[in-house]
Amino acid sequence: MLTAMLASLLLPLLLLCRISFCQYSSDQCSWKGSGLTHEGHARDVEQVYLRCSQGSLEWLYPTGAIIVNLRPNTVSPAAARLSVCIKPSAESGGTNVYLDRRGKLRLLLRDQDQARGKVQCFGIQEGALFIEAVTHTDISRRITAFQYELVSDRLGPEAHSVGAPCQPCSDAEMLLAVCTNDFVARGSITKVELEEEHSSVTVELKRLYRQKTQVFVSGGVRVRRWTGHIKMPLQCGVRSGEGEFLFTGTVRFGEAWMGCAPRYKDFLRLYGEAQQQGTNPCHVDTA
Repeated sequence: MLTAMLASLLLPLLLLCRISFCQYSSDQCSWKGSGLTHEGHARDVEQVYLRCSQGSLEWLYPTGAIIVNLRPNTVSPAAARLSVCIKPSAESGGTNVYLDRRGKLRLLLRDQDQARGKVQCFGIQEGALFIEAVTHTDISRRITAFQYELVSDRLGPEAHSVGAPCQPCSDAEMLLAVCTNDFVARGSITKVELEEEHSSVTVELKRLYRQKTQVFVSGGVRVRRWTGHIKMPLQCGVRSGEGEFLFTGTVRFGEAWMGCAPRYKDFLRLYGEAQQQGTNPCHVDTA
């Protein structure tokens, strides 16, 4: 049963691995356009197709509207379980951003809210992005720009929201997280700071198994210690204190987000049992 659960959890992650190797070109992963070339056809709606696991969009001097279709570059049933996260830049504005599903629009981001840079996530099945220019007398200083990422359903539409659930990981999810997450580390919590919409957990690590990007900083060549910050939803109620944990999670837009974080002794017990049963999905050096 554990093997079957691992297989079902692994499908969307394998898909993300495949789509991350796509060719990074302007017509696949990123798009840059200008409303100046669109001004004479302000009523036209241009279709934009972005087919990678991450990329960006930049629309200068927006006029009229564009529809942005975010899709993986592979066809798989697992694609339906992916989610899209977008992060506007601090200079972004000049448009309203909607979700367009079969002609029905739902407001996602207002013009005046984009500069806050708040991450917005939604299920890939919820539709395309309909980006409509807001009428301004002077468009010369207007630009709509954001980064996007496709994420697995474990960090789905609610991953960055205020209402994100804080459910503990199952045994299967815990074992899989160690093998597939963007970072895996062993250490302790030294401080918890409450910010506007999430908690920032300061950690000190004695073992860094893996990190996709450098979110944890080394204390030096001779000091095998790392420090960094991991974000969590506010209502998870995390507290600093004694104990050693195995931290796993994902890196979203350069920030570490907590996934499974069992106490290290509990992980050792689970991993030992999986080894005996031959169900552990990968090897972990626990020495």
